[in-house]
Amino acid sequence: MSAGTAKLNVTVAEVKPVNDLVTRFKFVRTGGGDLPTFSGGAHTVVEMQDGDITRLNAYSLMSNPADRGAYTISVRRDDQGRGGSRFMHTKVKEGMEMVISNPVNLFSLDLRAKKHLMLAGGIGITPFMAQMHQLSMMGGHFELHYAVRTASLGTYARELSERYPGKVHIYHDDQNEAIDLNTLLANQPLGTHVYVCGPKGMINWVHSTAEEMGWPREAVHSEEFLAPASGKPFEVKCAVSNKIVQVGEHQSLLEALEAAGIDAPYLCRGGACGQCETNVIGYDGKFLHYDHWLTDEQKAGGKHIMPCVSRFEGKTLVLDR
Repeated sequence: MSAGTAKLNVTVAEVKPVNDLVTRFKFVRTGGGDLPTFSGGAHTVVEMQDGDITRLNAYSLMSNPADRGAYTISVRRDDQGRGGSRFMHTKVKEGMEMVISNPVNLFSLDLRAKKHLMLAGGIGITPFMAQMHQLSMMGGHFELHYAVRTASLGTYARELSERYPGKVHIYHDDQNEAIDLNTLLANQPLGTHVYVCGPKGMINWVHSTAEEMGWPREAVHSEEFLAPASGKPFEVKCAVSNKIVQVGEHQSLLEALEAAGIDAPYLCRGGACGQCETNVIGYDGKFLHYDHWLTDEQKAGGKHIMPCVSRFEGKTLVLDR
């Protein structure tokens, strides 16, 4: 782990399928004792030893922040992904010892808000579960609107509706139910903050709609962890460490740097936090920027890259590493 994400040795206390796509995992501290505190919206990076490959994926903590005895995450299986979710679904068993990071929060509640309006899609429900625990304990005012594909894939929808009656609204895609975002945003009391977590299209829709309706940018919060894209292999020259690094087809630039023993700090590994931003010294080719941290001007300038998710195509790439 890096950049403040210290390691925690944990034991898998529970592996429980929630529906056809999602499985819940509970971790307790190996040897006993409390885990570090966290707040709603925090995530942990789970380390997976998959043969010769070390996979590190970020997952939102969904358990009650007041319960330091265990952390709980939910993982949606992605058979088209790079293997992390398949590892969690097929190889992680109860009693297994694993390594995770200390919690990091890039999606925290703004406790100055008079009301918290939460918009979730699919597995994006998980950070809101911890946030609603936190707000309930504080007597905070919140409301959840949760879009799911079908009732059977509505992860925790029934549980949340029963736990927070009147505060949870569920929308089923197969029944042509949809969030009326314009009406919802137009009828919020002054001081409301909006939070969205889900597919990229949903996040962009909420941000653009809120901006068009005059919502202040600082009152709209989102979280999205991007999976590193596969692509053509490429070579990187690291000027500081004087190493040449080969980046494989299904390997991120960050993973290749780590495998070469080059320090590459991170917090999220998903293009969101900005911690791994790296200066580009020189290049001959084109960048494939997949992050949502760098500005359009920075991406066009060719002087920065986010190695956790972005790639390069060309002859030469020289980094300040």
